[in-house]
Amino acid sequence: MTQQITGELYKNMIINAAAAIENNKQEINDLNVFPVPDGDTGTNMSLTIGAAETALLSMTPGTLGHVTEVTASALLRGARGNSGVILSLLFRGFSKSLKELDTANASDLAGALTAGVESAYKAVMKPAEGTILTVSRLAADAAVTAAENETDIEKVLETALEKGYEALAETVNQNPVLQKAGVIDAGGKGYLYILDGMLQAMRGVVITKAVTTVTDSGKADFAQYTAEDIKFAYCTEFLIERKQTSKDANKLRDYLDVRGDSIVVVDDDAIIKVHVHTNDPGVVLTEALTYGALLAIKIENMREQHSEAVSDAGASTGVPAAAAPEEMKDFAFVTVCAGKGLEEIFHNLGVDRVITGGQTMNPSTEDILEKILSAPSDNVFVLPNNKNIIMAAEQCIPLTEKRVIVIPTKSIPQGVTAMLSADGISDINEMNDTMRDAIKKVHTALVTTAARNSVFDGQKIKKGSHLALVDDALTVSSNDFNTVITSVAEALSAFNPEFITIFTGDEAQEDEIKAVSEFVSSYAPDVEVSIIDGGQPVYRYIVSAE
Repeated sequence: MTQQITGELYKNMIINAAAAIENNKQEINDLNVFPVPDGDTGTNMSLTIGAAETALLSMTPGTLGHVTEVTASALLRGARGNSGVILSLLFRGFSKSLKELDTANASDLAGALTAGVESAYKAVMKPAEGTILTVSRLAADAAVTAAENETDIEKVLETALEKGYEALAETVNQNPVLQKAGVIDAGGKGYLYILDGMLQAMRGVVITKAVTTVTDSGKADFAQYTAEDIKFAYCTEFLIERKQTSKDANKLRDYLDVRGDSIVVVDDDAIIKVHVHTNDPGVVLTEALTYGALLAIKIENMREQHSEAVSDAGASTGVPAAAAPEEMKDFAFVTVCAGKGLEEIFHNLGVDRVITGGQTMNPSTEDILEKILSAPSDNVFVLPNNKNIIMAAEQCIPLTEKRVIVIPTKSIPQGVTAMLSADGISDINEMNDTMRDAIKKVHTALVTTAARNSVFDGQKIKKGSHLALVDDALTVSSNDFNTVITSVAEALSAFNPEFITIFTGDEAQEDEIKAVSEFVSSYAPDVEVSIIDGGQPVYRYIVSAE
C-alpha cells in the first residue's frame, strides 16, 4: 500500500519507467504505423524518458514538486519524434499540477494524470482518437473515479492501467491507419509500459534494463501503404529559444496548420518545441526564425523510411524485394583501431565504420575518405585515435560534400570516452563540443616493446626493451617489465582518476594480466579498475585514467 508519493519515490518511478520502456522498445517499434514510419516510436519514447532518467540520477531529490519539474524539463528538451513530444506534454501537465506539493496522495495523482492529458490535447493541433491521447485520457478518467473512494495510490494507478489496456485494445478499431495495418497504437502501448514501471516502483520492484527477445507477431504491415499515401513527406522537429521574442506560439501553430499535419507545438517559458509533417521544411524553418533562434533541428524523409521498411519486411518474409539501402542517420561515426576486441567495443558504442589501422598502420586520406563516403549519414564524425592520423582525417573535409567533423582523439581510450560521452545527444554541435571536452579528461599510457635501438625524449632505448609512454611522453625504458608497470601505475595514479581501464593486447598472457591489474589497483585502491580484451597489436597494454 502506498499513501503518498515523495520526491524520492517519484525519482525511482521515473527510473523504473525508463527501464520498462527500454526493455520493450523494439516491440513498440514494430507497431509503429502512424501515419507511416516516422522514426521509431519505442526508441523515441525510450530516449525521451531516458533524458529524464539521466537528469534524475545526478540529483538528490527534494520535494515532489521539484523532482517533477526536473523530470518535465528534461523530457521536453530530450523529446524525440511525435510520440516523444506527446509523452513530454503528459509529464509537463503532470508537473504543473504537482509543482507546489511536497508529497502527493491518490487524489493528487489522479488530478496530475488528468492535467497531463489536458496539456497534451491542448498542444496537439488535431487530436486523433485511437492514439496515445485516447489511452492516456481514459486511463486518467479511471484514476479520478477510483480516487474518489480509494486512498491507496497503487490501487488507483492499477485501475488506470486496467482501463488503459482496455482502451489500447480498441485503438485498432478507432484509427483507420491502425485498422489497415492490423495493430494497436504504439505510443499508447509505450505509455502503459511507463505507467506500469511507475507502479512497480511503488511496490518496491526494481526493473533492470536487459536485452529483450521479440517475435515478429504483432508487427505492422507496412506493405499495405505506398509512399504516395504519405501526404507530407518530411518529419520536421526543432526548438525555438524564447530569449528574444514574445510572439504568441498559437500563431505559429495556425501557420503550420495549413502547411502540414501531425502538428505539436509546446510553448514553455524558455523554449518552443515544434513537431510537424510538411512538404516544405525550409519555409517552416524560415517562419520559425521570426520567433527566435533555432536549436536541435531534425528533418527526416518519411517516404524513404517507408520504402526501407517495406523492403526490410519483404526480406524477412521471403518476398522478393529490392535491396534496401542502409538507413540514413542524423550522423554517423568513423573510427580507426586495430584488434578484434577494440573493433567490437566501437561497434557496440555505435560506430558505423571501422578503419583497421593505428600505430605502424596509419591509414591514408583515401582510406578514411572511403569510409566517410560509405557512412550512412551526411554528417560524419571521425575519430582518428592516433595523433599521426588526425591530419590525414582533416584532409577529407574539403574532399566531400558531406559535413565531416574530426574529433582529435589521440588514443583508443580517448576514442572510447568520446563515443560514451555522445550517447543520448541529438544535436551535432552539442555532440562536437561534448566529445572534445570529454577527451581532455583522459590520460593514456602505452606499454610496448622497442623495435630497434633509438633515442627518444633524450633517453637511449635498446631494441627489445619495455617502454611506457604516458600522454605521448616516454616515461621509462627498461628490460624489467615490473619497472615499466610501476612507472605506469605511479604516473596514472597521480592524476587522481575515478576510473582506470586496461585494454589488453594480443601478446598479453592471462596470468600476467591479473598481476598487472592487481598492481595498478594497489597504487589506486579507491579507483575502479576494469580490464577489456582489446586484442590490439603493438601495444601489450593500453591503460587509461579519467
